Amino acid sequence: MSQEPFRSGFCSIVGRPNVGKSTLLNAFIEAKLAIMSDKPQTTRNRILGVYNRPGAQVVFLDTPGIHKPHHKLGEYMNRVAIGTIPEVDVVLFVVDGSVPEPGEGDRYVAEVVANSGRKTILVVNKMDKVKRGDWYAVLDAYKALGDPAVRHPEPRPGSKPIEWLDIVPVSALEHKNVDRLLDLIVEQMEEGPQYYPEGMVTDQPERFVIAEFIREKILQLTREEVPHSVAVEVEQLQRRESGTVYVGASIYVERDSQKGIIIGKRGAMLREIGARARQDIEEMLGSKIFLELFVKVKEDWRNKESVLRSLGYREE
Repeated sequence: MSQEPFRSGFCSIVGRPNVGKSTLLNAFIEAKLAIMSDKPQTTRNRILGVYNRPGAQVVFLDTPGIHKPHHKLGEYMNRVAIGTIPEVDVVLFVVDGSVPEPGEGDRYVAEVVANSGRKTILVVNKMDKVKRGDWYAVLDAYKALGDPAVRHPEPRPGSKPIEWLDIVPVSALEHKNVDRLLDLIVEQMEEGPQYYPEGMVTDQPERFVIAEFIREKILQLTREEVPHSVAVEVEQLQRRESGTVYVGASIYVERDSQKGIIIGKRGAMLREIGARARQDIEEMLGSKIFLELFVKVKEDWRNKESVLRSLGYREE
């Protein structure tokens, strides 16, 4: 009896900001790899997640939301997201089904995907927020993004249609229909090698993941301009003889007023950020940690390429 060939390949998760791409990646991997919040543009870097099952491996690339950039960091995020598309076997174009009709951002991403010529699955997320009677109307509205005439009010010569491999309604948050989507993705993969060893779920270094956990708590606890003005750098990560791990991290903001918000009255906000982040970090490392946070001002850091590179925002 012949053995089925091992299937493997790469799959990019793209869409506009805040459609649930990171939640979907975490649902695929059944582990917390990408941070989540209700703030747009939460993901800033490409996040790699490895999905393993008997006879198959899929390497997912979660990407920043494709958006109209207002600074160099935004330009970097767009290049990272769009740059993954030509590298993969399958593209998951994720949209927010709780919004009844696609917007300008969805149309722009659809055009990028269409021009890539890659096999594409339309994933309509957040269907748990849609009334059952409205499902067909929502799915039809987003399905129409495959038509160039829908993406462009005025005809655009050379604009290509998208022939969806499938259109899959899901709730990544409630893990509904995620297994069906995974089966469909695996079916599209061809015979290939096992790129990453069994048990490995990401290629991100510990310092990067820890910094993202800290930034997630800031996103959850602050409002207005502060979340988008924050970067986190883990400067020290040391295992001590006692078995505890010392983590020293700097939180960068752009103005003194933002520094005051992060620290809070008598340090209350900074302590809460640390307490929440510590739980995730200890779960990941499997050790007790001592977390020390410092808040520093780097004026207009999102527009300074040298600072962006030093904080890890550099293209591979």
